[in-house]
Amino acid sequence: MEWIRDDRPRRIKLISTGGTIASRWQGTGYAADASGDDVLATAARPEGIEVEVVDLFNVNSSRMTTARQLTLLRAVHEALADPGVDGIVVTHGTDTLEESAFFLDLHHSDPRPVVFTGAQRPLGTGDGDGPGNVYDALQVAASVRELGVLVVFDGVVHAARGTVKAQTLAAAAFADPSEPSLGKAGFAKVDVRRRPDRPAPLPLPQAAVDGNDGPFPRVDIVTHHSDGDPLLLNAAVAAGARGVVLVGTGAGNATPEIAEAVAEAVAQGVVVALSTRVHSGPVAEMYTGGGAVDLVAAGAVLAGTLRAGQARMALLATLLSDVAPARRDTLLRDLLNGPTRAEPALAAGGSGSRFSGTHASAAVVRKHAVLH
Repeated sequence: MEWIRDDRPRRIKLISTGGTIASRWQGTGYAADASGDDVLATAARPEGIEVEVVDLFNVNSSRMTTARQLTLLRAVHEALADPGVDGIVVTHGTDTLEESAFFLDLHHSDPRPVVFTGAQRPLGTGDGDGPGNVYDALQVAASVRELGVLVVFDGVVHAARGTVKAQTLAAAAFADPSEPSLGKAGFAKVDVRRRPDRPAPLPLPQAAVDGNDGPFPRVDIVTHHSDGDPLLLNAAVAAGARGVVLVGTGAGNATPEIAEAVAEAVAQGVVVALSTRVHSGPVAEMYTGGGAVDLVAAGAVLAGTLRAGQARMALLATLLSDVAPARRDTLLRDLLNGPTRAEPALAAGGSGSRFSGTHASAAVVRKHAVLH
């Protein structure tokens, strides 16, 4: 492994998509309307980092769509086509950040990082968290490689996979309920201690390459509960869903009637993934009587530790891929569960299993060898 100290400025592209970090008071509530330059102007800029802003779109992230996520994927891919760019920061609303970040991670093969961040408090508020999050995200984007897509929020560095919004309003908005975070960012320093689990990246979907506006595969989420029946699952299929994420109770359980509906949906070519409404832990084949044993036998694919939003993105990525229908379950299983084990993290500026973050004024350690 060869490490080279390089004092040149880091070039970071900041892609702005809206969200709370770009939201201002509209008279009755907050909505995204600020530009990426407006957002960047609120934050201190780390020394030695040059930032170029791309205003991609400007929406509250509850209005995210497949078309916009494909537009973002294409914009990131185009930005990384410039070999002089060292990393990407995406400012994004927190409501669906976990979905967009994971979708991009499934298609991210470049060693340079893509770092998502946002804010829990709107632009211009006295106690706003956006400026600090942007600073940390820029520092991370300029300091690490070979980690895929990341989420940097409230001083914590998270892998895209498994990271979900865990707090509606608190500054520490994101967490992976089933895995520890990757590390920390703060005081102009980045400290990442492990490499995330990631499956082999997918090629860009043709829809992203072409830039078309759809129609795209419909993928719905149906949650089981007491008194739950197949009505909503059947309605999703009738509405044209090509994929359904069934959110079971416990370790992934429902009823015999729902298991029958899953079998009927699968027989019609619908791909079904099974997640759970429980906060943390994997789904598992433990129970019959409509439990995961029966649901898997009916054709559902277990989602591992991924929760519904990210399981849906894995299903969408599967349907957008050019894989043959007979191989979709295999691809989906790989995307949902990732590799069987994590590779050890390698140092970026030190030895052992940690990325030793550099101060903004210090030389940035840059790796030119490929990690295996």
